[in-house]
Amino acid sequence: MSERTIALVTGANKGIGYEIAAGLGALGWSVGVGARDEGRRKAAVEKLRAAGVDAFGVPLDVTDDASATAAARLIEDRAGRLDVLVNNAAIAGATPQEPTRVDPDTIRTVVETNVIGVIRVTNAMLPLLRRSASPRIVNMSSSVGSLTRQSGTAAESATGPVAVAYAPSKTFLNAVTLQYARELSGTNILINAGCPGYVATDLNGFRGVRTPEQGAAIAVTLATLPDDGPTGRFFEDAGVVPW
Repeated sequence: MSERTIALVTGANKGIGYEIAAGLGALGWSVGVGARDEGRRKAAVEKLRAAGVDAFGVPLDVTDDASATAAARLIEDRAGRLDVLVNNAAIAGATPQEPTRVDPDTIRTVVETNVIGVIRVTNAMLPLLRRSASPRIVNMSSSVGSLTRQSGTAAESATGPVAVAYAPSKTFLNAVTLQYARELSGTNILINAGCPGYVATDLNGFRGVRTPEQGAAIAVTLATLPDDGPTGRFFEDAGVVPW
């Protein structure tokens, strides 16, 4: 078994996911780059290795059961365990997303990746996480999923435009995070949700005001929590995000 801390980041071939992998790799960790596209995955691994990161590719489609199972097998064969899982892979979904105009299939597709995909990958990796001395799960959420902020007087400025597929998928993910925290209470597995802020990525047409590196910071923080750290919470760089 590897003496290095072993992490897996889903959707790590670009954007925030890539920077999370880079940030964890800078700690001296061995980082699995989870991604569907073979070419982009290999390019990301090569770039990370050139920067001194012990990176390895993990073919992973979070919407596919067999892919998640194969990814867990790859990590088991390589390291024998998993210390940190960062569920970062997500999609925004097609437009329009006004509730009165949305295609229901858009909602199904977004939830399949942003919520069910997280459950699928987490459950596939849990046996490996249980072998770790200090396992951590980080679910990359968004403050647009905060019902408190969505219902506030400044909802538009705080959470962006109406998006009945994407925003509720993050609310759903937050609830899922709480359910895992409840079930895993009493174990050494800490699971939390993190908001990267409004980051310029292809998910939002690069309209964000933060860099991917800035957006990755909260994931690195939650991945390195001490053993007595919080679980079942929702954080951004400034602190706790209201549910």
